Amino acid sequence: MAKLSEKEESADSKRMSDRGPLFDLLIHDLTGPLSVVATSAASLLQRTSRYGPLTDEQKRLMERIVRNVRKAQTMLQEMIEIARSEEGLFQKEWFPVEGTLKEALMDVLETNVPRMVEELGSAKNQEEYKKLLASHGIFIAMTGKYSQSPFCHDQKKVQQIFRNLISNAMKYRRSRMEVCISGDAELCVSVEDDGVGIPSKDQAVIFERFVRLKDKSHSGIPGLGLGLTGVKALLETMKGEITLTSREGAGTCFNVRIPPLSSQ
Repeated sequence: MAKLSEKEESADSKRMSDRGPLFDLLIHDLTGPLSVVATSAASLLQRTSRYGPLTDEQKRLMERIVRNVRKAQTMLQEMIEIARSEEGLFQKEWFPVEGTLKEALMDVLETNVPRMVEELGSAKNQEEYKKLLASHGIFIAMTGKYSQSPFCHDQKKVQQIFRNLISNAMKYRRSRMEVCISGDAELCVSVEDDGVGIPSKDQAVIFERFVRLKDKSHSGIPGLGLGLTGVKALLETMKGEITLTSREGAGTCFNVRIPPLSSQ
């Protein structure tokens, strides 16, 4: 493996120091309150015999609370997984890539398009499921070894990578997003959208923390500029890689390569 320059070593040390005692305290102090809010909101929705029935408007508001608490819990779990990966902590397991991809997609849709989740839940088989996705401009293609055989790595971390790339594509697409899984040794993933693209001057910094594109075409799109940073941090510890190809007005494609944990 190539030796890091002094500048790279310094930057790497700073990233590690940024996630010190204060970071651990933040995770600890947020976990409990979020769990209480999630449990309480779910009880109000589900235990009407004890707490009384809700009006339609109250139910919609409670469902919104539940969705956003789940989103916050997911973000917290992602922070934990990044911290664990930097400490070299991986849960080695064999898991189906297609099922993990589906869970990641449903996580994104649950937060952003909950009605679509209900629609997909009614699909009778895989063919109908893909047709419903296509009707919403979402396309999934799987080839290679891992379309049939399980992949060996930390499933939570792989799912987090899928989830962030899908979420990013869903936010920036015009009408279409395509996810392609391939590879016979390493797991290869590409996530492509038909959005406005990323200017070449911004492509070098897109993975840095808190970087958001500021041009008018990206205004109003929610986010903190941390998703791609987290994906890159995970992949670095997993000895993987992420690259992108993009042209203004022609969309963006992120390409990910993940070696199986068994070969590391």
